Amino acid sequence: MRGRVLGFSGFDGSRDFKRRRLAGLTDQEYAVFQGADAAAALVADGQVVAAAAEERWDGLKHSERFPSGAADYCLRAGGLDPAALASGATDLLVAHSFDFAPERDFLVGQSDYYRELYDAVLDPAAVQEVAQRALGCDLTDRFVPVPHHLAHATGAYLPSGYRDALVVVSDGLGERWSATALAATPEGFETVCEIPAHDSLGLLYGLFTMYLGFRFGDGEYKVMGLAPHGDPERHLAVLTDQVLQLDTAGRYRTPILLSNVSTLDKETYRPALARLEELFGPRRAPGDPLDQRHKDIAASLQAALQAAQYHFLSHLRESTGLDRLCLSGGVALNCVANGTLLRSGLFSDIHVQPAAADDGAALGAALWAGWQRGERARPVRHTLLGPGYGPAECEAAAASVQGVTVTRFTDDKALTDHVAGLIDEGAVVGWFQGRMEFGPRALGNRSILADPRRPDMRARINALVKKRESFRPFAPAVTAEAAAELFEIDPEDVSRFAEMLFVCYVRPEHADRMPATTHVDGSARTQTVSSADNALFHQLIQAFEHRTGLPVLLNTSFNQANQPIVRTPQEAVDTFLAAGLDALVLGDLLLLPDGRPDAADASDAADAADAAAASAEGKAEERHADR
Repeated sequence: MRGRVLGFSGFDGSRDFKRRRLAGLTDQEYAVFQGADAAAALVADGQVVAAAAEERWDGLKHSERFPSGAADYCLRAGGLDPAALASGATDLLVAHSFDFAPERDFLVGQSDYYRELYDAVLDPAAVQEVAQRALGCDLTDRFVPVPHHLAHATGAYLPSGYRDALVVVSDGLGERWSATALAATPEGFETVCEIPAHDSLGLLYGLFTMYLGFRFGDGEYKVMGLAPHGDPERHLAVLTDQVLQLDTAGRYRTPILLSNVSTLDKETYRPALARLEELFGPRRAPGDPLDQRHKDIAASLQAALQAAQYHFLSHLRESTGLDRLCLSGGVALNCVANGTLLRSGLFSDIHVQPAAADDGAALGAALWAGWQRGERARPVRHTLLGPGYGPAECEAAAASVQGVTVTRFTDDKALTDHVAGLIDEGAVVGWFQGRMEFGPRALGNRSILADPRRPDMRARINALVKKRESFRPFAPAVTAEAAAELFEIDPEDVSRFAEMLFVCYVRPEHADRMPATTHVDGSARTQTVSSADNALFHQLIQAFEHRTGLPVLLNTSFNQANQPIVRTPQEAVDTFLAAGLDALVLGDLLLLPDGRPDAADASDAADAADAAAASAEGKAEERHADR
């Protein structure tokens, strides 16, 4: 391979810098920092080879550290030996998803804190030095800082396969902007509109996340899941009058963020939070009960965000004439808003970057650097870009644990039939297969699976396995063939739901069939699964359908509270035991706790499948000999 670019995101040391310089803050306040979601991605000749988030290596959710583990994986996946990298015997470029150099004077002029933060963390020269130490090579003339929203935009546009498109990036903030709209063509980008950080939808949603007692940068999806339990009209008038205002030019303003004036204000949001308390009542402390007031506030916030987004995008649609849309940035992970936008018909086609937060900006930075030297990216149709593990690693992990029965299945059908039977009987199953997903969603390779028909299953998994709030929904994974029949999805849009990026509604006549994955408002964060994209997972759902008549499984990420999604077979085994799952599938191995009645049945099923496969193989050889 030639033309290789390693992209990375994150600001190594940003969290530690804040802890050193601003002592005595709360844990919630220390969660407000720039540079989380460190990741690495490798692009070669325009083709995405590998991508992964560093949190899967260092175990720190939303890790900001230089992605040494993820980068090593990506480089090896691209055939780059670390020794060759150190010797300089490669054309590798290294691209970072920020470029604060043009903003230096603006930033350092604000306070000594931001001057020191720039020098120690944000300066591209400091970032390059960190990368050189971590990679063990000199990056002189090979280090490419990429403006943050440009990295996001490239990571959404180039993999989309569109020729001309409107690209909208919306997040907390990049270097100075919280939203950027660009007109994209194969020749490049033209900036259409920029919205400053003090009018940020991402920061506003994060502010309400803190107000409602969740963690900034991590709990926003909890607010999104809480919203359907509330009345959106209850606080909408106050929100649109005082907090999120729309103007006649298609823009929006968030004046409440302007109350953060000093360095401490900007790093804690205390004045803005005090203003929210004036408007909506006392702030919820983490762990306190959630009452109807909190649910109504979440509902009104979600409605206001969707209204602002539609206001902004409809103006851009009219002014640019572009009818294909690419979305990226953290706001693009609001799958409820995405679903509303899709149903509106405002755009003929919508592509959302599956890793829309800053982990995806690592991929965008790599694609941008390659594009600038003449490489055009090929469309990316799946997110299985992380590491995979073979039979030896799975066997070693299975052998490391006592008190379980391990059964090997040499026939995929026998495996999926047996696991479908376990799920049908109420088992909660860890499912570990193939390459790890890139982005925040588990899509059938690092998943926990269960029966969506059981009304108590959501509460059981939330309480015992995930140890999280009972209101949070789980996703239904449905075969692509049945998706439009069970959910309110246009048949032409089925593939668009493959990565859980859009919420849709369950068709009313089927809602009672899957209570564990149908939210209180009748919606679902649906994942469609095709045999072309994930053959084994598709086969498992079909096996469940053959037993039950329902081609749907409950799918949630393979992790526990405050734990990143598992990466390795050993992590899968450890989480299987710690979470008390009923079964674990590692490749072709099935692990069941000793004493479970079906442990012996699994061994018998595997033996029967082996005998059937051997018989079929013998008959095939006989036919071949006859010919």
